[in-house]
Amino acid sequence: MRPFWFLFLFITLVTSQSSPALKKPDNETIYKVSKQLCWGCIGESLQFLFAHNMVRAYKWELPLMWDSDLEKYARWWAGQRKSDCKAQHSFPEDDFKLGENIYWGSGSTWTPADAVSAWADEEKYYTYLTNTCEVGQVCGHYTQIVWRNTRRIGCARIVCDSGDVFMTCNYDPVGNYVGERPY
Repeated sequence: MRPFWFLFLFITLVTSQSSPALKKPDNETIYKVSKQLCWGCIGESLQFLFAHNMVRAYKWELPLMWDSDLEKYARWWAGQRKSDCKAQHSFPEDDFKLGENIYWGSGSTWTPADAVSAWADEEKYYTYLTNTCEVGQVCGHYTQIVWRNTRRIGCARIVCDSGDVFMTCNYDPVGNYVGERPY
């Protein structure tokens, strides 16, 4: 019952900000919705969620909800990468049970917003009409963020032993099905 209440809240906030013609939600609206969808979240968790929901809002996709089980899984995987900071997915090739984006940054100052921004910047390589990514480029991180059926997210950020940053986000339900458009 609770997700429907949040859907109603999101629609109400979006439409109450609009004139007869719908306009894109503003940062404050998306922040308010994200904060309410991130029960008990603080700091980095809310930053991850807000940044993701900003990207989704511009494609009129429903906001993601924070999931503590996905966060635990992401924290576990980030912990596995602490010693080597290797940009490696948690699943064996072609055996993804969850959607997953990973990020590595040199130095310790990279934030959740930096990771989501890097993933979202891949939009410039994605062509909706052909549902393809530009040859030689990557756009699957972006399409996972805006995947229409994805509803939950959990992420983690860790400073590795090397002083660099590793971040990972997991998504459920998984996206990026071959032959399907994200939105």
